[in-house]
Amino acid sequence: MSIEDSGAPSWNISGETGIQGPIQGSQYYRAATEEWQLTATPGFWIKPLFAEPARGEKTFLMRVDAGAHAMSHTHEGELEQLLVLEGSFFDQERTLNVGDYCCRAPDAAHSAGSEHGAILLVMYTRR
Repeated sequence: MSIEDSGAPSWNISGETGIQGPIQGSQYYRAATEEWQLTATPGFWIKPLFAEPARGEKTFLMRVDAGAHAMSHTHEGELEQLLVLEGSFFDQERTLNVGDYCCRAPDAAHSAGSEHGAILLVMYTRR
């Protein structure tokens, strides 16, 4: 019997050449070899790492160029978590530095940007 037949969830790690299929044990993805993908917001780039649309989950690296800024917005129905890996990142309330973590409630309005550039680990979860 396959993993899909057993009712276990199918997990997908997505990217340019990503790993897909059910996870048994560990699967690995070398994000460093992938190109950054421009988002709809100038100066914000992503490298998708993981996506499970049926469960409403996605994880990616985000690069924010120096001076980039996104006006106030929401992520409809999505809990947002971010961890600053490099540089600094700001929202309407504070500046986050390396190692700082932020968790935002679904639909929470916020701005975003970086004065000197940043790399973040970002995760979204839909209920």
